[in-house]
Amino acid sequence: MRMNCISRIALATLTFFALLHADAGERMVATHTSAPRRFTLNEAILTALQQNPNILIARQEIERTKGLFIQVRAAALPQVNATAQFQDIDPHLGIVSTGGSGLSATERSYSLQIAASQVIFSGGRVPGQISSASFQRDSSYYSFRNAIDQIVATVRQQFYLVLLDRALIGVQEESVRLLQSQLQDQQNRFEAGTVPRFNVLQAQVALSNQLPQLITARNNYTISQLQLAKTLGLDFDPRGGDRPPLDAVGELVYVPREMPVTQAIALAKENRPFIKQQKAVVLSNNSQVGVARSGYFPQINATAGPEFRSSPLTDNIREARSGYVFGATGTWAIWDWGATFGAVKQAKAILEQSKVTLDDDVRQVELEVQQAFANVLQGRELIKATEKSVEQAAEALRLATARLDAGAGTQLEVLDARTQLTTAQSNRLQALYTYNAAVAEFDRATATEVKYSVCVDEPRTRAKLHSEAQPTPAPKPTPLPLTGDCGAKTVTPIRTKDNSSVGK
Repeated sequence: MRMNCISRIALATLTFFALLHADAGERMVATHTSAPRRFTLNEAILTALQQNPNILIARQEIERTKGLFIQVRAAALPQVNATAQFQDIDPHLGIVSTGGSGLSATERSYSLQIAASQVIFSGGRVPGQISSASFQRDSSYYSFRNAIDQIVATVRQQFYLVLLDRALIGVQEESVRLLQSQLQDQQNRFEAGTVPRFNVLQAQVALSNQLPQLITARNNYTISQLQLAKTLGLDFDPRGGDRPPLDAVGELVYVPREMPVTQAIALAKENRPFIKQQKAVVLSNNSQVGVARSGYFPQINATAGPEFRSSPLTDNIREARSGYVFGATGTWAIWDWGATFGAVKQAKAILEQSKVTLDDDVRQVELEVQQAFANVLQGRELIKATEKSVEQAAEALRLATARLDAGAGTQLEVLDARTQLTTAQSNRLQALYTYNAAVAEFDRATATEVKYSVCVDEPRTRAKLHSEAQPTPAPKPTPLPLTGDCGAKTVTPIRTKDNSSVGK
């Protein structure tokens, strides 16, 4: 009995210390939370280039088209195949025929053949498939570049939005502090009997109306941080609790950007990977027309190789026979009830559709550049319009407060001046964000933000589309050469502007 009692006491003591240790561990985990990562704009862009899912998907699309090109190219090269056969016949079956060519008196037969086959003539099918796959591979490279440009612009805009929402929180907090001091001043005056209770109620209502705007600003800031974190490919960290996983470093500033719209459109037409991607699609479809037209021509294949075959008279391997086999096979669809004609007609229609899409894509690029240019002008004008408004509103609030202290003004004038100051500060910040976001979109639309160190010309693409051949920067993430490759570098840097739109 006594031993059982001691055991219970010991068990209870161990349980108590275990619970105490677990509670201390939970408190330690709760207090030891990871701080959010701090990102500058360039760091955010580099992180997105490494982790954004759209870029990762586009990179794998390059690998897929590489595999397609290798697969199609293999059809033009000799194919070597080995064929082995072994047969063991039950003795009760007796003598059996061997393929109708004679009789075999052996129970076991075997053969080994190594044959190399080669396409001699395909009517342009194999070269057309190789050319089409090559242009599809080029299209995937330009799609990869287009994804990079899009993500860089998105990161910049979302980064600017985080800076805007954080600055708006400061504006709202300053407004709340002013209203709190105004409320305290009116309460002191009311207790001293110099102002009616109406003034206190007015200050309380103004403060209550301002608090929801502060709450909304803080929520907008959190949401913008989460959106940026998603674009950067950052995972949720449970140790951080409900805090966003990042913190943006910098502030919105105004850096003038000058470029004539005609020059911007010309740059966009020359550099946008979006247009180059569609050009590659046009040429790929053009090659598919040749593939479809190959059905009008004969298909000739040749086969050659050695063969080792057992003797039909004995199982002795020394009596086996060996020699070479050479042959050719030709097929020609003399009459297919219009199957080839229909395939050619479909391929030509797809080619014409892609040409129309290319023309529309060029107009789309022109539209995007003009819209971005107009938004840049709008942001510039908004900044100029709000340049003096903050100083004027702050001076108006100071004068209204001085008039109230001197007994010559009213509380309504102070509240109205405070509202005007908050509005002016918010408009100023919004104008800075509008301008910087428009510049980010303008850089994407003109393809002037990201610079690539590998020179990949597209002479066949431009020549067939009757445009001047110019060297085109392009990424080279894999060693497989592109059509018209003219370089072997592998570095893909990001252009760092001296005049950044984000102040450190």
